[in-house]
Order: sequence, then C-alpha cells, then structure tokens
Amino acid sequence: MPAGLCNKTPGGPLKGIKMSDGRRTERSPIDPKLLELLACPITKGPLKWDPAKNELISAKAGLAFPVRDGVPVMLPSEARPLDPDNR
Repeated sequence: MPAGLCNKTPGGPLKGIKMSDGRRTERSPIDPKLLELLACPITKGPLKWDPAKNELISAKAGLAFPVRDGVPVMLPSEARPLDPDNR
C-alpha cells in the first residue's frame, strides 16, 4: 500500500486528526487527505465522516457509505439510505 493511504498505528487509528481546513476528525480509520478528496459518487457533493457508525454521509443523496477496514466503499449498491430526519 502506498505511504500515506492508511493511518493505522500500533495503538489503533489516529485520534483528533486535523484536516487542512482546520476541522478535526474523530477516530478516522482512513487518511484525512483521502477524506478531503472523496466525493459522493451520485451527487459529486461533499461527504461527512460519521465516526460512530464508521460511514461517510452524503446528505444530498441521502446515503451512508460504509468504511470497511479503512477503505471507503463508494458503491451506491453498498450504501444504506439515511433516515429523512437525520439528513
């Protein structure tokens, strides 16, 4: 795996990672630079990281894309629909 694509450390994923725009993520199992580059495959809009559910959220599409073993699964067929109240 190329350097920088996985931020796993011996103690687990990094905590409190600072994004380039100053935001901080909570326990991101994927590289923060990769999070900045990813977009919703349907709307091409931004994704929001949900550390509690280990998902990338596309509010515009109303979908949550899973992250498995640190790899975002950006297939619409693998995404779960969001509850309309949680968009």
